[in-house]
Amino acid sequence: MRGTKWAIVMLLVTALMLPVAATAAEIDSGDTAWMLTSTALVLFMTLPGLALFYSGLVQSRNVLSVLMQCFSIACVASIVWVLCGYSLFATDGGSAQSFIGGLGKSFLNGVGADSVEGTIPESVFIMFQMTFAIITPALIVGGFAERMRFSSMFLFSVLWLLIVYIPVAHWVWGGGWLADLAFMDFAGGSVVHINAGVAALVAALVMGNRKGFPRTQMPPHNLPMTVMGAGMLWVGWFGFNAGSAIAADGSAGMAMLVTHIGAAAGSLAWMCREWIRFGKPSVLGIVTGMVAGLGTITPASGFVGPGGALIIGLAAGVVCFSATQLIKRRFGIDDSLDVFPVHGVGGFLGILLTAVFAASGLGAFSGQGLPDGATIGSQLGVQALGAVATAAWCGFATFVILKIVDALTGLRVSSDEETEGLDIVLHDEQGYNL
Repeated sequence: MRGTKWAIVMLLVTALMLPVAATAAEIDSGDTAWMLTSTALVLFMTLPGLALFYSGLVQSRNVLSVLMQCFSIACVASIVWVLCGYSLFATDGGSAQSFIGGLGKSFLNGVGADSVEGTIPESVFIMFQMTFAIITPALIVGGFAERMRFSSMFLFSVLWLLIVYIPVAHWVWGGGWLADLAFMDFAGGSVVHINAGVAALVAALVMGNRKGFPRTQMPPHNLPMTVMGAGMLWVGWFGFNAGSAIAADGSAGMAMLVTHIGAAAGSLAWMCREWIRFGKPSVLGIVTGMVAGLGTITPASGFVGPGGALIIGLAAGVVCFSATQLIKRRFGIDDSLDVFPVHGVGGFLGILLTAVFAASGLGAFSGQGLPDGATIGSQLGVQALGAVATAAWCGFATFVILKIVDALTGLRVSSDEETEGLDIVLHDEQGYNL
């Protein structure tokens, strides 16, 4: 009898423990801690990383305007993400699922402290993806720096986020048509870098060159500020790429390793190429090469190994350097801070090289393997399709958005205002009072 009672007690205790065990299995504390850290790192990339990187590159009379643009984009993109951005990115869009999500989680409806996405709280996943939605339109600032009205930049950023960024992010990461094709973009080669690069190029073409470009030299006003920002970008990029594993696992570890290799190789390749071309290596060159290496390794970071990352980084430094010279010197396009040749070209290159170096059987250059049934050739086709589709949609939509904004507010400050500087004209402040 006593044995029967003990058996019943043990069954009851086991039954009571089952729900606790199920909850513990849903949320992994290690994954959650890593994703909280990654989220902070990606936000750190924009504020203060990108803000300092960009503001050091412009003329002293426009330093505050760039800081203001990055800061305000961080704020407004966050609100858009809460209102409808996350829902359009991540939820089921029904018959439109291939192209855009639904509105079922607008205002983050239904998201609570106990909501789960994979092995982490959904709130953490929402916040992590929000930081990507922040930095992508902020990158575009480099294409029209020193000449766009603040009101126009603000309106453009909101419309661009809704019409360009969110649909493309859904195509790739939200269960859209590119995801169905097994398109490989681990952390944003197309979603972030091709998107931002093409948008910056279109903006530069629509708005025209800065006053005096290319006859007047416009060197960076504060390279130490740029180098500080570059260092913050490098560190923050570990959250950008390794965090995209959405777990604290081997994939995240490898993504971090190859990210660092890509950055280092890109820096040295750009430095050496510039040294050969102009006779001296520059600080601006080595930090720009770092960004090129990071942007190019981004789509491949969860798929390739160290050997492949080395080749991708070296290729990024050489190819993006050449693209910069071509865009500004040959074509005379004033993409002020080289967004397209660094991010756009780097994104294209990284997307294509992912199909090569993700493959197994390459010896020291092998990756984690291609999707089931894919060959390097077939995957190259998928990668090229995704990159071209992203560029085409971004280019068309960005052009239309710029024309709408121009009709509503006017895109560009006047010639006299541009000469006086955006800091005083638009914000009634100065970056330096010496």
